Amino acid sequence: MGTRNDDSEPAGAAAKGVQAVDRAIGVLELLARRGAVGVGDVAENLGVHKSTASRLLSALEARDLVEQRDARGRYRLSHGILRLASAVPARQDISHQAQPICDDLATKVGETVTVAVARSGLSVNLLQAFGPSTIGSQDWLGSLNPLHATSTGKVLLASLEPADLTAIVDDAPLERFTPTTVTDPAALRDQVAEAQRDGVAYAYEELEEGLNSLAAPIRDYTGAVIGAIGASGPVYRFTRERMHEVTPVVTAAAAEISRRMGYHPTGG
Repeated sequence: MGTRNDDSEPAGAAAKGVQAVDRAIGVLELLARRGAVGVGDVAENLGVHKSTASRLLSALEARDLVEQRDARGRYRLSHGILRLASAVPARQDISHQAQPICDDLATKVGETVTVAVARSGLSVNLLQAFGPSTIGSQDWLGSLNPLHATSTGKVLLASLEPADLTAIVDDAPLERFTPTTVTDPAALRDQVAEAQRDGVAYAYEELEEGLNSLAAPIRDYTGAVIGAIGASGPVYRFTRERMHEVTPVVTAAAAEISRRMGYHPTGG
């Protein structure tokens, strides 16, 4: 007799069942990334024969998870996905999802890490983590900070609609906190454009003298920016060179939190 698993199911059948589930999830993730794909695309992406891809799509279509409404015979996600998604809170708890990532990032960069969101034209720190070199550092949890003078704030500014950005940048004087605070609207807009382009923002002693920071955006399942994760430290240790060294680590942390919030970048 063949080897059986703990549920008295043939091991081969169990393995095939797991493989089928894995492939079905792969199909859904592919559709989430690309929007619409054909049977050939699915087969190529999963590394299976077209007949196998067709059976997977038919099974998912029977459950209303995908639909074929394309003149070219391509499939896309269907309304059944919404039925499953409704079991998840409409807005994931960003603090819950981000805290372990913040803890890990603080250990990697050795500095203070915070996650901030925009509230009434300010940046609010929802959570923080301290690196091994930050004993006795200032507690930023719950603090309200100006958007224009912090790296997390600049990331949040970069996500605003044009009218909202104008209201903050152009319609009122930008407060100066240090000699290097950016108070010129045109210069700030340039930095915001860079944040939009590069997915990262920097602040060099702009809120407090002696404190540098960088930040990257956190996105939800729609791709909208819902927060920013930043690392900050004293200029003697968190130099411009050091900041650029750890930028990929910070942006990777932001991407991981975004993934946990349901975000999947478009593309292949």
